[in-house]
Amino acid sequence: MENLLLNIDAGSINWARAQFALTAIYHWLFVPLTLGLAVIMALCETCWYRTRKAAVAQGTTPDPFWRHTAQFWQKLFGINFAMGVATGIILEFEFGTNWSNYSWFVGDIFGAPLAIEGIVAFFMESTFVAVMYFGWKKVSPGFHLASTWLTGLGATISAWWILVANAWMQHPIGCAFNPDTMRNEMVDFWAVALSPFAVGKFFHTVISSWIIGAAFVTAVSCWYLMKRREVRLATESLRIAVLTGLIASLGAAFTGHISGQQVAQYQPMKLAAMEGLYDGGTDQGLTLVPYVKMPYALSIMATDDPHGYVPGINDLLNGYTRPDGTSEPSVQEKIQRGQQAITSLAAYRKAKKEGAGQDVVKAHLALVTENMPYFGYGYVKDPAQVVPSVAVNFWAFRLMVGLGCLFILYFAVMALLLYRIPYLSVITRRLLAAVGLLPETHADDHRISGLPDWHYWLAVLLVPLAYVASESGWLVAEFGRQPWTIQDMLPTWAAVSDISGSYVALTFFIFLALFTLMLAVEISILLKQIKKGPEYAKE
Repeated sequence: MENLLLNIDAGSINWARAQFALTAIYHWLFVPLTLGLAVIMALCETCWYRTRKAAVAQGTTPDPFWRHTAQFWQKLFGINFAMGVATGIILEFEFGTNWSNYSWFVGDIFGAPLAIEGIVAFFMESTFVAVMYFGWKKVSPGFHLASTWLTGLGATISAWWILVANAWMQHPIGCAFNPDTMRNEMVDFWAVALSPFAVGKFFHTVISSWIIGAAFVTAVSCWYLMKRREVRLATESLRIAVLTGLIASLGAAFTGHISGQQVAQYQPMKLAAMEGLYDGGTDQGLTLVPYVKMPYALSIMATDDPHGYVPGINDLLNGYTRPDGTSEPSVQEKIQRGQQAITSLAAYRKAKKEGAGQDVVKAHLALVTENMPYFGYGYVKDPAQVVPSVAVNFWAFRLMVGLGCLFILYFAVMALLLYRIPYLSVITRRLLAAVGLLPETHADDHRISGLPDWHYWLAVLLVPLAYVASESGWLVAEFGRQPWTIQDMLPTWAAVSDISGSYVALTFFIFLALFTLMLAVEISILLKQIKKGPEYAKE
């Protein structure tokens, strides 16, 4: 491929982006619930394994309660799991159909983690999920418990390799450009697989998914309590879900801080867009809402130093000098160097093809190597093109963080109410009663069923809010990287396939209808199963 910038109309690019965004957003409606429910159902079966073992040791009949509870959540897990697989397969195929230039240019690198995910992780996940569903009476309790945990582990490993691929797009590492093949090739597999960006993204994404699983189980349990049915299952599941949700909410905040620092280091334009920061500097505050800032918070988030320097959009466009004396070139300079890389690459290939002397070939190759870090900028026509949507990033970031703080508060209060921590739970109830959020008659009542109905409806409402927070995080991750398919290496208009935009538009609406139908079917089946409740089979 002599020139990645093909004569592709803007419609093809926009429809390809829209279709990929549609598929990714729908896919992510299923994945986090899969990862979150995997933890809950495994913890429930662990409780069954331990209580059964204790009963057998004492010579008594095991109480099948925890087995029924685990089977109930496993059934809901299975419904969601099937839908996630279908959308995920379509998502991977779109790299070849709509983004063939991208796949050709970096397929040797990007394809490796996807192949490992499909061959190892998904195979493992699919194998043990069969044992989990059909092996209750065919394998030992210990092996069945291991299968349940391994099903969740397989799903998590799948997420690992997918996020490794995505993290490489955010921060390409462990690769080198081969001017003879015109492709980027992997030179260090472990640098790609274990890059700090991949590790940070994995933990933040997976832990955030546990919040959705916890919120879902909390909502279902609260609905049962409100209806005064399945009270034991609801109460015990609620205890597990609330504790899981609290740990996950705090973990998401911690890993989010780490991700923020990585973004500040490798994607400063994304951070500037997230903050709506046009003119940077030291001692930067974090905007909570327009015109209200938390002093020094942005500098702390980006650098761990309240006086740290954070560049703004204008600094990044025009070039700037850091406090340590090092400088960053302007986007216009990067464009010029990127064009020099493209020109030198063409000259190198021509000289080599025509049998020019080694000195000439090496001179052209030296220019290619020197300017290759700015290769992607060579396809940028206007510096303004490298600025992502400030509005989308600014508000999506605040939705994510604001809702994350809400979940920390909610799960912390619920944990105090549920676990009856001495003094703290009573104080919490009295504070809620003092501000009118809990009836006075229940201020010293430790029964979770003593909560008014609006508490239960709040739990149900938090499920869509958890999804809003999760999808907002992905909007920041992907919109913040624009216009780059691969950060600083390949813009979207050079990565798209040379196909008619009308064809992509047609499949966009087909997928929209298909995915919406799948989502409606899943919600319908989930609601029917929840309304039906657990099945109490004999041990």
